[in-house]
Amino acid sequence: MVGGYGAANILQSCTITVALGEIVVIVGPNGAGKSTAMKALFGMLELKSGKVCLENEDITHLKPQSRVKLGMGFVPQTQNIFTSMTVLENLEIGAYLRTDDYSQTIEQVFSIFPVLREKKYQVAGELSGGQRQQVAVARALMMKPRVLMLDEPTAGVSPMVMDDLFDRILEIRNNGIAVLMVEQNATQALSIADRGYVLVTGENRFEDNADKLLNNPEVQQSFLGG
Repeated sequence: MVGGYGAANILQSCTITVALGEIVVIVGPNGAGKSTAMKALFGMLELKSGKVCLENEDITHLKPQSRVKLGMGFVPQTQNIFTSMTVLENLEIGAYLRTDDYSQTIEQVFSIFPVLREKKYQVAGELSGGQRQQVAVARALMMKPRVLMLDEPTAGVSPMVMDDLFDRILEIRNNGIAVLMVEQNATQALSIADRGYVLVTGENRFEDNADKLLNNPEVQQSFLGG
């Protein structure tokens, strides 16, 4: 993928793949193009060159809503829930494109996020930061995506809450969903991932199995805090 905003290309030549039942993490310094890559994959950014494929189908020119219908879910870092609505109403809005009975999906989501069952009638804006993130991820799951993309899901939460969120993400992966995640907490994210990419100035600097990236001296020194 090559693209950006206006004349400036933020993605210089970036290639990312994720398979069903796999967690792939994108890490790198600030300004590396991590979130831009996610937006490009979801159709929120027009590419200058390159393409986006979902199970070998070229979806490069589809709008985000069309990508959701085909099985892509995206949770942005901020403004990712309706704070004035209850938890249950947020989940119901997440299923807005569905015409079938989605009550079973709500039950599946509650089994992954038990705290949301307890708080389903509570206004989402009253929840803690970690619980709000759970609502955001749960809402994206309501469309039964094959690919779930998470942009900084643990931003601003405590280490304990981060560990809990990562446990939930592992459970989502174990249900056969492809999980693609951008994370600043690189070491912790790679510890639960199958594979990882290190982006620098919009290009793939490293790509490997997560454990190999964690043990790569150059990656450790430059991107994982030594």
